Amino acid sequence: MIVELEQYKVDLAAQRTRLEEVGEGLHIGQLEQELVELHEEMAALGFWDDMERSKQVNQRIASIETRIKHFRELEELCGDVEALIELSEDAEDQATADEAGQELQRLAQQVDNLALETLMRGDYDHCSAILSLHAGAGGTEAQDWTQMLYRMYTRYCERAGFKVTLLDFLAGDEAGTKSATFEVEGENAYGYLRGEKGVHRLVRISPFDSNARRHTSFSSLDVAPVLEDDDEITINMEEVRVDTYRSTGAGGQHVNKTDSGVRMTHIPTGIVVSCQNERSQVQNREMCMRMLRSRLLELREREKEEQMADIKGEMKKIEWGSQIRSYVFQPYTMVKDHRTGFESGNIDDVMDGNLNGFITAYLKMQ
Repeated sequence: MIVELEQYKVDLAAQRTRLEEVGEGLHIGQLEQELVELHEEMAALGFWDDMERSKQVNQRIASIETRIKHFRELEELCGDVEALIELSEDAEDQATADEAGQELQRLAQQVDNLALETLMRGDYDHCSAILSLHAGAGGTEAQDWTQMLYRMYTRYCERAGFKVTLLDFLAGDEAGTKSATFEVEGENAYGYLRGEKGVHRLVRISPFDSNARRHTSFSSLDVAPVLEDDDEITINMEEVRVDTYRSTGAGGQHVNKTDSGVRMTHIPTGIVVSCQNERSQVQNREMCMRMLRSRLLELREREKEEQMADIKGEMKKIEWGSQIRSYVFQPYTMVKDHRTGFESGNIDDVMDGNLNGFITAYLKMQ
């Protein structure tokens, strides 16, 4: 047990050093100073007269307080682990030593999670996100793959503590999903998920093929940030075609009985968004406008990336529809990201929402 405790001390020292580095990367000192200034602004006369500014300040305060609280909690956890190590050493208690080891593992995992936040450097990484899945060519096979991806991302969001709201859904002809659009709400949701944008490829023995042949299917994912400031993107409604349609779903007193679904087409860019989740056409129209702003912002950011690639003289541009990841079920099991080279042989775990390795690898590459 003595050797074990000595190793725990070494590991704890390493985690403390790493936590200090993470704190520097998060600029904890600057955040604490900003928090003081924001509270002073909130206490000033006339603060609540400007509702838009007061909303922004409150959101910023909540974000900073959450980040600082998480960092301070990890500092306290370091002290708790140290106390457990000392207690087990003095009492020569194996049970306490085991508890110290478990808490040390928890500390390492949480420091890893916090370290990812230091990689959130984009202008919109802190935002929530809107994700849109679309089945590629391949009929029922591709639509089933799209349904599997929808399940995978909703499971990931559950693990990450994000809230998922389905906005639009088009069922497959026989099985699966033709398309699904959903909002992911949470701190840094866009920052974590923006790297998932692209084409996802599936290789497996098709359950829809009576000859049990191997099929390759494709599905694409679009990811756009949800804008907090609606003034950043201005939309000329003369350039938008608005169509209404009857919502599809499980039915009920309202669904399927009125033309409440709304579809908007932005004519200059060809961007199409639709929403049928809300109970009224007015609510669906407002959500479509929100989605359209997000897609236009995402398009603007992509154009900036392509322009920078030209300026830097890169040999290969970032292609919007490029294949980013392959999921192989047969003849072997493997999920591989073609951009980072990260791979996992536990395909069931990945399809159950464990995307942390892929997301981390992409953020570090960026």
